[in-house]
Amino acid sequence: MSRRLPPLYALRAFEAAARHSSFTRAADELSITQSAVSRHIRTLEEHFACRLFLRNGRTLQLSEAARLLLPGVREGFAALERACNTLHSEDGVIRMKAPSTLTMRWLLARLSRFRHLQPGNEVQLTSAWMDVDHVDFNHEPFDCAVLLGDGHFPPDWEVSPLFPELLIPVGAPALLDQTPWDVEQLKACELLHPTPDKRDWRSWLAQMGLTEQVSLKGGQVFDTLELGMIAAARGYGVSMGDLLMVAEDVAQRRLSLPWPTAVASGLNYYLVWPRTRPGGERLRRLSDFLQGEARAMDLPKVQILGANEPNIGD
Repeated sequence: MSRRLPPLYALRAFEAAARHSSFTRAADELSITQSAVSRHIRTLEEHFACRLFLRNGRTLQLSEAARLLLPGVREGFAALERACNTLHSEDGVIRMKAPSTLTMRWLLARLSRFRHLQPGNEVQLTSAWMDVDHVDFNHEPFDCAVLLGDGHFPPDWEVSPLFPELLIPVGAPALLDQTPWDVEQLKACELLHPTPDKRDWRSWLAQMGLTEQVSLKGGQVFDTLELGMIAAARGYGVSMGDLLMVAEDVAQRRLSLPWPTAVASGLNYYLVWPRTRPGGERLRRLSDFLQGEARAMDLPKVQILGANEPNIGD
């Protein structure tokens, strides 16, 4: 019995039309005409001897046969893309994913210096908001990623620790010349929450032994450290920040540290990449560079609780 597969271009048209529920939008995506999409669908319907799309007024619906076919087609194209990406690697280009706050506060400047010091090693950075840092190298077009995590990653990844997350309250520049705060001042101020679940403040207060004394009720809630620190810099309250990410702002008097004690959250920033990905030597050079940058940082003179990671400055 023949197991001849239908044409690849017809399957691509089917997948696009099913995803958009529209021949027109599928045609726009594939840069072909709507009539060409219709012909490709007819080719498949003749091949399988069944209907794939049903019209209900102006609505395009998948038939039962199409619903059975679609998952395999999607996974097949994803597998093809992964296989092609494995072999297709632009000379000297590293594709990186990183959290948005880390990108703005620390990574951009270091990658600019990396490109300057090591010509020919280009890094294409994609900044992404991630409530929980994550990358899927099987389905996302990245060679590496910087992630905040607990160090438990897939066994086939290379994992390079960069620095720990050190949580510390940050406030407006007007507070720079004040004496360190006490509990009463902290209780009286507006707390800004850079995470919807307020986990950063919870972690800091718990390790400081202040959970029962400082209420987390009320206060503005944001979804990134960056937004919380911007609001704090503008005088809207005190936010939780990361010591390494605010170091330059504190040195240039754009942010203050009203309570100069940082606590280690137990999480660290890591550069990770699949061992099987081409360009391993370039990735190791990038890893060594970023680790050196972390070690060389001049951090504010504060007390640090719970940190045992070596890459946190001199």
